[in-house]
Amino acid sequence: MQPMSLLIVTGALFVGTHFALSHPLRTPLASRMGERAFQIVYSIVAIATFIMLVQAWRGMPAEPPLWAVGDGLWIFASVIVLFASILFMGSLIGNPALPAPNAAAAAQGAPRGVFAITRHPMMWGFALWALAHALVVPTPGQIVLSAIIAFLAIAGSAGQDVKKARLMGDAWRHWAARTSFIPFARQLSGRGSWVDTVPRPHALFGGIVLWVVATWAHGALGYMVAGIWRWAG
Repeated sequence: MQPMSLLIVTGALFVGTHFALSHPLRTPLASRMGERAFQIVYSIVAIATFIMLVQAWRGMPAEPPLWAVGDGLWIFASVIVLFASILFMGSLIGNPALPAPNAAAAAQGAPRGVFAITRHPMMWGFALWALAHALVVPTPGQIVLSAIIAFLAIAGSAGQDVKKARLMGDAWRHWAARTSFIPFARQLSGRGSWVDTVPRPHALFGGIVLWVVATWAHGALGYMVAGIWRWAG
């Protein structure tokens, strides 16, 4: 199989198994196996298919970039990753979309910080991370990999809306009515306050630390030097 074909096939397997186990197969399998056993199987499948996808990406031959990448694009992509890191860190606390016992209670609170930006900050963090990589590594293989990750994040968010509405009922519908799917959509439409979107300390400072460490590790592990480290020293 050609390297690009293998990348697409493993990407379809990664996305397909994720959606199948998250939606149509989740209830029958979890009821038969038990929730804990199902979570173990789900995690094993997700990790295994992701490893297959990464290995297929690593097996891509050297490809010429589709456009030139200068400092301006690197700065733009670095800011996107910083924003994605803030969204991700902010999503870890008080997120009704996460499978936590207090999800319904969290949905009753006023959306603040990253949740005033979007009700799916974690997923948009992944999608923006993928976009940034495609911008600065504009090869066909990287663009396909980024498209796979971004599609899973955005389509997964849409599926999560449906599932959460079914599981949480009015609690989720009330949360969805006060938040937006697309980042800053409520503010741009005049329905939300920009002040509410200021990230909380754990999101802002945690996101900055994550961004600094992750971009440092990017170069330390032998990949392209990223973030502020491109200009440090």
